[in-house]
Amino acid sequence: MVYTKIANLTVLNLRFMGADTPLDYLPIFIMFTIAVAFAGVSLWGTHKLGPIRKTKVKLESFECGIEGQGNARVPFSIKYFLVAILFVLFDIEVIFMYPWAANFKELGLLGVIEVFSFIALLLVGFYYMISKKALKWED
Repeated sequence: MVYTKIANLTVLNLRFMGADTPLDYLPIFIMFTIAVAFAGVSLWGTHKLGPIRKTKVKLESFECGIEGQGNARVPFSIKYFLVAILFVLFDIEVIFMYPWAANFKELGLLGVIEVFSFIALLLVGFYYMISKKALKWED
């Protein structure tokens, strides 16, 4: 009798402590299945039910009402990609400072030390980028 009470309490405690069973994920699985089925039926339906009229004008490339000129695969400088990647890199690193700014009082001195070391690492990367002349446009 005592064992069954302990077993029942353990099951109840595990249930309230977040122990999930596979049955708890059934609504998520059903929703995922419905979403995938809807996407598949929509794609299939538009492909099968819609009109198929391939003309020369429809198969041409179109860009904002301007007729295309020449080849789209014209090589251009890698510096455009480099500047874009560096911008994204430093932009994302700055985003990591927002949680610290929201909780800087709770983090205390250790949080301040960590953020200043993070900023120092950013500055080292920025100095390295400048020393390698990554942002210099002229050759």
